Amino acid sequence: MDIVFRTATLRDKTAIENLFIEMLRSIYQKEIVVGYESDYLNRFFIDSEDRVIIAELNNTVIGYISVELKRENVPFAYLDDFCVQKEYRSRGIGTKLLQLSEIYANENGITDILLHVETANLSAQKLYKKNGYEILKTDGSRILMKKHLCL
Repeated sequence: MDIVFRTATLRDKTAIENLFIEMLRSIYQKEIVVGYESDYLNRFFIDSEDRVIIAELNNTVIGYISVELKRENVPFAYLDDFCVQKEYRSRGIGTKLLQLSEIYANENGITDILLHVETANLSAQKLYKKNGYEILKTDGSRILMKKHLCL
């Protein structure tokens, strides 16, 4: 299986939107879910530090993670959306996407990574913990997790 990992471009937008819907259906166990607003992803394809990193197999997007660099008082990277197609899970693709997002943050001088995960998404929690993320707090139906990277 020759998987290519790369920064997403505008031509990947529809595939990313479809994976987002798949992720929501999986988390909430509902067929009808609301996806991204029509122009939400565009900010990742313009001249911005924010990135979407994709996993691609045979020119088909099978996974992605969005990385937002926040340059506030204490800079951090926020991993907003993360999905691997169901049939490709548990093959190391999610771990590789996480690692690439951490490398991207580190290359940009960011050492703290934050993310939210749904309390019901136990497999994602397990993945994050296995990769060094720690629980900071629970926000209702979501858990805030953090990882500190060394420069």
